[in-house]
Amino acid sequence: MSTEDQNNTDAVQAETGSELRIRLERLPGVGSVRAAKLAKLGLVTVRDALMHFPRDYRDFTGGHCFDELVEGAHASLAGTILSGSLRTISRGRSMLTVQVETAGGVVRCVWFNMPFLAPRFTAGRRLVVAGQPRRNDSKWEFSHPDIRWLDDEEDGTPVEWLAVYPLTDGVQQSHVRLAVQAALGVAADRLEESLPESLLRSKNLMSIGEAIRSIHRPESRSAMEAARKRFVYQELLMLQLALRLHSGQQDTRQTAPAIDIDSKLDNRIKALFSHEFTSAQKRVCAEIASDMRRTKPMNRLLQGDVGSGKTAVAAYCMLATAATFVQGRIAGEDKSSASSTSRFQAAIMAPTELLARQHYQTLTSLLLERESPLQVGLLIGGQRAAERRKLRERIESGEIQLVVGTQALICSEAAFANLGLVVIDEQHRFGVLQRSLLRQGTSDPHTLVMTATPIPRTVAHAVYGDLDISVIDELPPGRQKVATYRVPQDQEDQWWDFFRKKLKEGRQGYVVVPTVDESGRDMASISSAFESLANGHLEAFRLGLLHGRMKPEQKASVMADFRANRFDVLVATSVIEVGIDVPNATLMTILDAENFGLAQLHQLRGRIARGRMQGICAAVTDEEQKISPRIDAFISTTDGFLLAERDLILRGPGDILGSRQSGSPPLYLADLLRDGEIASEARSDAKTIFESDPALDNDRFSRLKKVLLGRWSATLNLGLEKVS
Repeated sequence: MSTEDQNNTDAVQAETGSELRIRLERLPGVGSVRAAKLAKLGLVTVRDALMHFPRDYRDFTGGHCFDELVEGAHASLAGTILSGSLRTISRGRSMLTVQVETAGGVVRCVWFNMPFLAPRFTAGRRLVVAGQPRRNDSKWEFSHPDIRWLDDEEDGTPVEWLAVYPLTDGVQQSHVRLAVQAALGVAADRLEESLPESLLRSKNLMSIGEAIRSIHRPESRSAMEAARKRFVYQELLMLQLALRLHSGQQDTRQTAPAIDIDSKLDNRIKALFSHEFTSAQKRVCAEIASDMRRTKPMNRLLQGDVGSGKTAVAAYCMLATAATFVQGRIAGEDKSSASSTSRFQAAIMAPTELLARQHYQTLTSLLLERESPLQVGLLIGGQRAAERRKLRERIESGEIQLVVGTQALICSEAAFANLGLVVIDEQHRFGVLQRSLLRQGTSDPHTLVMTATPIPRTVAHAVYGDLDISVIDELPPGRQKVATYRVPQDQEDQWWDFFRKKLKEGRQGYVVVPTVDESGRDMASISSAFESLANGHLEAFRLGLLHGRMKPEQKASVMADFRANRFDVLVATSVIEVGIDVPNATLMTILDAENFGLAQLHQLRGRIARGRMQGICAAVTDEEQKISPRIDAFISTTDGFLLAERDLILRGPGDILGSRQSGSPPLYLADLLRDGEIASEARSDAKTIFESDPALDNDRFSRLKKVLLGRWSATLNLGLEKVS
């Protein structure tokens, strides 16, 4: 240890009780340069480093047997280097080949374009080779395996399970490992225990000090798994308690109007629809009606696959709300019985103007043939200031009972006279905070949030702990499943022949084009794709163009023309994934399909499942990409819930508590699919704790509450001061 490092160590140790707040640049071996890089990951203090959990581990135990190797399955073998050779193969590229003798036989290790490694692989050195073996000329071969040296540990201590951490640009694993190791030496025992002793004993959980060491430098697989279980349980318990605090505060601070949807009103509203509700829709409507009769605010999540009829349920709830007088009387057909401004109001918030316009059309068409006193208003971002001001005045006076809007409902600061119900469509676009913003004063409207992105029940219970859950689990009668095919680029001509044949029969279709992402991949733009199709495969047909950069009125005009069959084909980006309903459009071609997420592919496919004719979808993929788990899953099933589970496995759950659409949720370690059993356990325990101590005021929960508020107060708008 250098003199500088020793001085830093002494300084750190002198600050008893404040070790966790020590900045990383003061730790031995870290320094200001590495600390600046680590700050890109949000790692600034010792606490940050300790709580930066590994995303994976490298198995360097060497415990696998040569005879039990499986192609593609991870294995680690201990052995001795027999020989190594470095040669140039082509265009200046190099290949390093190392023969390693193990207890059961010889394996070959290969590295390309890494000639600087060659001097390290001398005959007789002992090592562990870890990676995914494959057969090559009847021999087992590891390509770019990880190495652990057995005769000369480079970091001074043997490591059989090496932590692999989340990184960002410019930050290496060695930087993080060094900082974490230094942090463990300084403050591993300084983390306060947040879980009550009784809970640790009953759940057989590691103490936080033991767990923090074992999560970063596990001595065995069992220690690693025990440490992970402790932190996963803690994380999910904290989330559940935070959600219950959030919900409990709403219960105590807010009251909701009682909307009594009796059998007479139920029948009258359902009679407005041209089709009979499915049994699932009727069940869900009954669940919602039961909630809305109470003065406790309803908070219900409505799930349903694409085409299951969620919009009809939402319209039913809104119409029933607006048909109810504030005085509690049910509006009859006699408009003179009371002023229309004395009715409750209902609002629906959609993520796009296209979807908002469609909701507006749905509601107005339902009321068109009736002499209904109900008024519908559309509040979106593209309107003139004077028009929006007039709409806000009519909403505030109660003249408009049914309000459809986008985020403009929030941004416009629209005030409601008697808001009884808020419906939020596409919950994955809005988070907990966003759905709280329409609450006004001491009156809290009932809230119904909907998603066409099915969420596995374990995930829904883990993340939407503040919501009751309803599921529409059947499709309307006669609704056809979509036939889905993978079309390699070398078979595109055959597909276009089929596509044209169906268009000539009178069908309409979509061609979906991915946008160019931030990585700058060379994909055709929407405009060039349109021109290519108009002058090529589809030159004999009428084409429309739709993308996100068009003005709202342009989008609305294009969709109106497509719905009226003035276009045969709509060439579009993923802007059509929600809210587009054209029953005659039963064909879809998705270009560069591998560039869409699985949930997005399913949403897009749902656009051609709106009528009684079978939809036909083609996922056109790069012929060089022979294997794609997303495309394989997309083709294999139309079950949205099954695809949701696959999607979570492939890309992670996203920030479903907030507004981000990709990346990791606000959970450090828990995997909402893998840890479903722990999530259910944490949810049950949180319920028990909350029922016995709703404010977590008991002394044994004091530390737990402090950590909970520090972690979740801002995110869930708990209205309590964050505690560090």
